[in-house]
Amino acid sequence: MSEASFTLFQNTVVGIEVILYACCLTAFFCPYMAGRKRGHPADIIKMLTVFASYSIIYFFNMAVSMGALVSMFSVIVLLTLTAKYLGMERESALFMGVVFFCIRNLSSLAVASVNFYTGRHLVKGEEGVERVLRNAALNFCLVELLQLVLFSALMYMVARQLRKCRMGLHIRELCYLLLTPVTGILFVNILFRILIVTAGELSIQLYEQYPVLIGIVPVAAALFYAGILVTIISYQKMMGLQEEKERYFVEQQQVHAIQERMAEVDQFYDGIRRMKHEMKNHLTNIKGLLESGDYGGMGQYISRMDESMDAFEFSIKTGNAVTDVIVNDRQKAAEKQGIRFRSEFTYPESERYDAYDIGIIVNNLLQNALEACGKMRQGGRYIFISSRQRRKFFLIEVRNPFEGEIIMDADTNLPISTKEEEPFGRQGSMHGIGLSNVKREAEKYMGDVDIRVKKNEFSVTVMLQERRQV
Repeated sequence: MSEASFTLFQNTVVGIEVILYACCLTAFFCPYMAGRKRGHPADIIKMLTVFASYSIIYFFNMAVSMGALVSMFSVIVLLTLTAKYLGMERESALFMGVVFFCIRNLSSLAVASVNFYTGRHLVKGEEGVERVLRNAALNFCLVELLQLVLFSALMYMVARQLRKCRMGLHIRELCYLLLTPVTGILFVNILFRILIVTAGELSIQLYEQYPVLIGIVPVAAALFYAGILVTIISYQKMMGLQEEKERYFVEQQQVHAIQERMAEVDQFYDGIRRMKHEMKNHLTNIKGLLESGDYGGMGQYISRMDESMDAFEFSIKTGNAVTDVIVNDRQKAAEKQGIRFRSEFTYPESERYDAYDIGIIVNNLLQNALEACGKMRQGGRYIFISSRQRRKFFLIEVRNPFEGEIIMDADTNLPISTKEEEPFGRQGSMHGIGLSNVKREAEKYMGDVDIRVKKNEFSVTVMLQERRQV
């Protein structure tokens, strides 16, 4: 192999490497880019944007040799600036870009020891420039392949960890998460500059003077990688605890609201009891109006009594005071908005269900249905709630129409809230937390939540199973 052929071969391998790394970067960003459906033209354009951001800059670097750090910085800045178009927050794009390049640098550092060892054995003892260049090309190809395989494995583990828990990044959290990967990038670049020292025509490798570095350098790279994973995992645990606290707070708020509403209902029932005691007085008044011939006054008096009685009467009776309050309140709210409301809900006969657990489920489902119908500009708006009991199982179903499109979260199988969202898709609204609370309540009863979308109708079915008595 001639020197020209070796240079051509080396440039070809580097070009292929640029394309492969651009594909890896696109695959890393793809799950976090907001879009419609996989394969939709708009999503394909977004993926091509990420791919082009990397490949164009690095091919340009091959032509003008502007430096690895400059290329890396350019790609990260470009991805951060186009984050809004990609459907991501800038903090998220910045974090993911830094993590990507840090792992690439660490994988390169980890195989540097292999490169030194294999390079010496493949080239050592060879005679002739062509054979030396041929073996050097073989070593270069094997090292680059090993680095790519190692990088892919490390990226897969990080991407898998990131998908376990959605994160909301603010400036303080971003600085905390970037500390380790930024330090790793700087450490790798500094170390690469001192591993090979050139003095005139003489090139000295630090590995030759300190052979122990052959083992220490990969260990240092592994420790930096472990630091990145530990930082992500610890932050996710903190976020998980925070989300659990928020869900618990929302649940307690709902229980407190139901309890306050129940207190109001008790006051209404007290009013009914008082009215029964006063019925003799009412009958005396009606009799007096009748005897005086004031039939008009008697009619008005009876009408006022009917209105007073209606105020203490529920139009929908579910068989339980808690669900009576919730369903009737949501019916009145729907009627005010011109939404048809129909209920075939009956509280389960079994005593192994907690009324407030059922109340939280019904309250969240009906509230979400009201919000969906409230956003509709045209078409028939309706809410239908029903229930059925089959032996030890109790099913609650709510159906309502909607406008727009629903994007399902691949991890939770729940819809992603269409309200303003925080970075990494974290749901910052009560709407998003509401369905999570429904699922949480269902899990108390070894149940599940089934969501179906058919044309423009959204249907949620909650299955509960009787809890065993302790």
